[in-house]
Amino acid sequence: MKKTIFILCMSLLLLNCKGEGEKKNAKLNVVTTTTMITDLVKNIGGDYIEVNGLMGAGVDPHLYKASEGDVSKLYNADVIFYNGLHLEGKLVEVFEKMGSDTKTQVALGEILDKSGLIGSDYFASNYDPHVWFNIDYFKEFARKVTAILSEKDPENSVEYVKNETKYLAQLDQLKIELEAKVTTLPKEQRILVTAHDAFNYFGEAYDFEVVGLQGLSTATEAGVQDVQRLSDFIIEKQVKAIFVESSVPRRTIEALQEAVKAKDFDVKIGGSLYSDALGDPGTVEGTYIGMFQYNVNTIVDELK
Repeated sequence: MKKTIFILCMSLLLLNCKGEGEKKNAKLNVVTTTTMITDLVKNIGGDYIEVNGLMGAGVDPHLYKASEGDVSKLYNADVIFYNGLHLEGKLVEVFEKMGSDTKTQVALGEILDKSGLIGSDYFASNYDPHVWFNIDYFKEFARKVTAILSEKDPENSVEYVKNETKYLAQLDQLKIELEAKVTTLPKEQRILVTAHDAFNYFGEAYDFEVVGLQGLSTATEAGVQDVQRLSDFIIEKQVKAIFVESSVPRRTIEALQEAVKAKDFDVKIGGSLYSDALGDPGTVEGTYIGMFQYNVNTIVDELK
């Protein structure tokens, strides 16, 4: 941590040495953490801002540690958007040491009404942080991002509002499409078994029973008893498919599959879902909307 503090101090000196004229003509410098938030901010900010996302495809935010380059990006940012609710647990100390009157740090998850959040003993916030799987919450994120960008860059506020209106309409259409797809799957078959409990908000929104092998945080390891207990559950419920996650090692679900097979029941691995990170940039799954469409199509089709 001493090394991190030294880097922060050096970054401050470099920042103060920059000419004011250079800063006036520069685009708003925005740093984001997770890929979901990066995609959201790009949709709202468009060409009027510079966005630096710290995490890439397949990166687990629960375990992510800031590199020296990340600390430099964070310190030179005009605005930092992150999920909060202790999703990026290992970045919290860095954020806390960067308190500044000239820097805007926005924990988007913290703006949500806590009465609607799912409780969790795994996180210091006492809430499940995987809130982006509720589209209505993600729409609140979009409104907050628009408000902050407009405040920091009033000259382009009209464009930010236009982009917000367009994106919110796309999210509304996404809700309609997903609800129509889910209704094709009988309620008794809506049992989603994944590597960890990232899908509880999804389950609440679309009436799925969600069971994760590792619990809410990937920082906790699944034990033998967890595997055996879940294998019994799969057999009892006659679950047809279980799912790996792009940001969680495949071996956890493969061990579960083997435990089920050892009890003379066949369950297939239905594919890989995107939970804590989007897909590769430039792909459909590399966007929030595309990721959600892919996940729901995969889940419904494999559980039928």
